[in-house]
Amino acid sequence: HVQLVESGGGSVQAGGSMTLSCVASGYDFSVLYMAWFRRAPGGEREGVAAIDTTGHTVYPYSVNDRFTVSRDNAKNTLYLHMNDLKAEDTAMYYCAADVVNFQLGRSYENWGQGTQVTVS
Repeated sequence: HVQLVESGGGSVQAGGSMTLSCVASGYDFSVLYMAWFRRAPGGEREGVAAIDTTGHTVYPYSVNDRFTVSRDNAKNTLYLHMNDLKAEDTAMYYCAADVVNFQLGRSYENWGQGTQVTVS
């Protein structure tokens, strides 16, 4: 079982930037496929970035060129760098991990508790 702890959320003005972090424990981080998801109030959980074990990344069109996912295997940490934030980016952001490459699918077995991002 993988434990995931997100941090870095908060409030930011539209057009601003923010970086989220997710520290993983309980498993060999380097073999995990990782992703970031978000859920806005009243909405469904949406994948916003995924990264595989080789560093290959996938993004949906809604965040393309604004969000960048990266990983530091030495620190067991996943990052999400968000630029040009918009009000519609307001959501709870979650990181997810699995040994299967689900990319932006929601079948990940392991989830963090989330960190809130509010853009005004």
